[in-house]
Amino acid sequence: MIDRARAEDWWRVTRLDDGVTLIDEPHILPFYRCNVWHIRGSDGDMLVDSGMGVVSLRQWVPLVTERPLQAVASHTHFDHIGCHDEFPCRLCHGAEAHLMRAPTRENTFADKYVTDAIFTTLPPEPYRAETYAVPAAPATRLLWDGDVIDLGDRRFEVIHTPGHSPGGIALWEAASGILIAGDIVYDGELIEGTSAEEQRQYIASMRRLYDLPVRMVHAGHFPSYSGARHRQIIGDWLRSKGV
Repeated sequence: MIDRARAEDWWRVTRLDDGVTLIDEPHILPFYRCNVWHIRGSDGDMLVDSGMGVVSLRQWVPLVTERPLQAVASHTHFDHIGCHDEFPCRLCHGAEAHLMRAPTRENTFADKYVTDAIFTTLPPEPYRAETYAVPAAPATRLLWDGDVIDLGDRRFEVIHTPGHSPGGIALWEAASGILIAGDIVYDGELIEGTSAEEQRQYIASMRRLYDLPVRMVHAGHFPSYSGARHRQIIGDWLRSKGV
């Protein structure tokens, strides 16, 4: 008999400092486990990414339904937008709006990565690796470099960070020194594009993020880390590229 987790045990909620809450899926192996970030503002909240979508986020995490919420996609890979269809206000970079509107197993990379082996305990029924798919969730607002997501007392600037994905973004709160980095940089093995153009874009994105006066980074995978670690990670990566 296949060992499956209960839906009520699927999500884990960890409150951090600065009005930031980490929501994640502990039954997924760390390399594939997306960090879902909930940010509390005076006029409303922001959710950055939404996990795989194998268990409802709205149903099992009351935090995300308490107040008006903007659901932002850092990019459109399967592990980051699986529950975006559950939220009426959905934001993504314009370069990946077509993927939010019409996701497939191929264009979300589910066909490459989703197997039973990425879980420590399988999701509840009706999950099957061979039929897993991300639901369509057309964006209600397109984001571009320099745009601002306004939560009232908090403002996050959109930084376009291509290299991992064409419409990848990071979110920068200058007032607090918080960077929500998505998958362009985190404290673990990075997934880079393979073409010469993607490599050029990745280098440019990393250089841009290095120059920010970051205090704390909340990335798309693995634990959060300090500004000093941020500069170390990017500095080491750039040196590995000979730039």
